[in-house]
Amino acid sequence: MNAQKGFTLIELMIVVAIIGILAAIAIPAYQDYIARSQMSEAMTLASGLKGSVSETFSQDGSCPVNGSAGIAAASTIKGKYVASVATGGTTPACTIVATMAASGVSTGIQSTTLTLTMTNRGGSLDWACTSSAAQKYVPKACDGV
Repeated sequence: MNAQKGFTLIELMIVVAIIGILAAIAIPAYQDYIARSQMSEAMTLASGLKGSVSETFSQDGSCPVNGSAGIAAASTIKGKYVASVATGGTTPACTIVATMAASGVSTGIQSTTLTLTMTNRGGSLDWACTSSAAQKYVPKACDGV
């Protein structure tokens, strides 16, 4: 009698089912990872303006807007996934708002914002970070601001 060679149909079906289950778990997790990485660009661009905003506030006591204090126009501060970064706010709460692009980004973060808010607490300038995106998309760096 000859020994069986190869796989049976049921064994192949089990392997396909296992691969399907793994893909069903991995794909959404990967999509969330992509969205977080795209949001990190907003954090990077917004954080780059913290020095200018802090310095202007310390010298003048006012919140700088785009086009002043060496800060470029909002539409020119952009990236692959970020449409614009605007500065402004009213004393004592200056803001830096990074707006995500409406297309070319993950669907969960389209047109959302990441806002850095500086407040003057008795001479100490403190920064806080908020976002209109779901918390799972907000970069971890936003927690430590």
